[in-house]
Amino acid sequence: MNHRLQQITFHGQSIWLDFTKRSFVESGELRKLIVEEGVTGVTSNPSIFGEALSEGSEYDHAIQRAALHGLRAEEAYERIVIEDIQRVADELADVFEHTDGKDGYVSLEVSPHLAHDTEGTIEQAREFWARVDRPNLFIKVSGTAEGLPAITSLTAEGINVNITLLFDLERYRAVAAAYIKGLTDRVAAGLPVDRITSVASFFLSRIDLVVDPLLEEVARNTEQASEANSLRGKTAIACAKQAYQLYKEIHASESFQRMAAAGARPQRLLWASTATKNPKERDVRYVEALIGPDTINTLTRQTLVAFGDHGDPTPRLEEGLDEARQTLHLLKEVGVDLKGVGQQLENEGIKKFKQPFDHLLGELKRKLATASALFGSFLSPDGFKNTLDSTDKDSPPRETDKNPTVHSIQRH
Repeated sequence: MNHRLQQITFHGQSIWLDFTKRSFVESGELRKLIVEEGVTGVTSNPSIFGEALSEGSEYDHAIQRAALHGLRAEEAYERIVIEDIQRVADELADVFEHTDGKDGYVSLEVSPHLAHDTEGTIEQAREFWARVDRPNLFIKVSGTAEGLPAITSLTAEGINVNITLLFDLERYRAVAAAYIKGLTDRVAAGLPVDRITSVASFFLSRIDLVVDPLLEEVARNTEQASEANSLRGKTAIACAKQAYQLYKEIHASESFQRMAAAGARPQRLLWASTATKNPKERDVRYVEALIGPDTINTLTRQTLVAFGDHGDPTPRLEEGLDEARQTLHLLKEVGVDLKGVGQQLENEGIKKFKQPFDHLLGELKRKLATASALFGSFLSPDGFKNTLDSTDKDSPPRETDKNPTVHSIQRH
């Protein structure tokens, strides 16, 4: 195992990979990262799947099968993505077992068009949870105001939730409260909570991308140039360090401790968007600054390689806390509204997920039409299509069917 990445795990932080596609799993590349680099989880989003499905030809057979079954673009997308998520979950099943359910998860996101639709989010989350049918699954839900009651409802139903697109401390506190409320409702119903978990995904580099230009404007147009210039590049890390202090406060609270006594697990913080966007900054700065216990960092393949090559695995998450608090105070003093920044980033994040998702569906629609035209003459109501139904090899067998040792993984 790479010693730099191994040191991160020694300090209590889990390394997850922010990438997946079918060939990556089938070629053994994911297995290699699990065994050799210590990767213990995988996250996905519509942008990642959009790139995988739109580029190259590795999904052509799956698309052709979808066309032969008469699936619409969104149905084809869901079928293909669910099959991929099942494969990844099975690759991570041994990690899930070994860590007693702390790690070994893969995340599947509901449609970005449901970010402001509570009931739609709950309905699709339930459907994905049932169709994937793996205990080491997270359903990704946007951390919007409308997402909060969905977090509570899904947690109460025993569904693991990864809350995405978190940018400000106030919303993070609300997300943690929604999780605890779901646990409380489940305990009140007499149901177990010991195998339910959740993560709150705090996005980092995008915060600095928005705040730093605001600070530049303050420096140009006010007498607070010195203060503004001193804050550039510091906001995201300061927010994350304060979020971790909130995490400790929340999980030491009476409301969570009552749930912990019933077997509940904490909602860990996950650092997302940790690839440095500013080429003038160190490419692993967000990883190095936030190494600490009971957290997760989800890395792109490029950032994973970069840290393995030259990252410093010293734990710093609880260093410089006074400076972090002072940074947040000074940002307010110079007129930067972090709550407003958080709302702007939430809106932009949803839009950035919608665009590739819609593009993906458009590409799928085009490819399905091409496949239907190509094979249409071979289809008959009782012929080839029915043969496909009886010999569908695209859906992977459940890990429990392949490996009896995984029978011990229980559903919630």
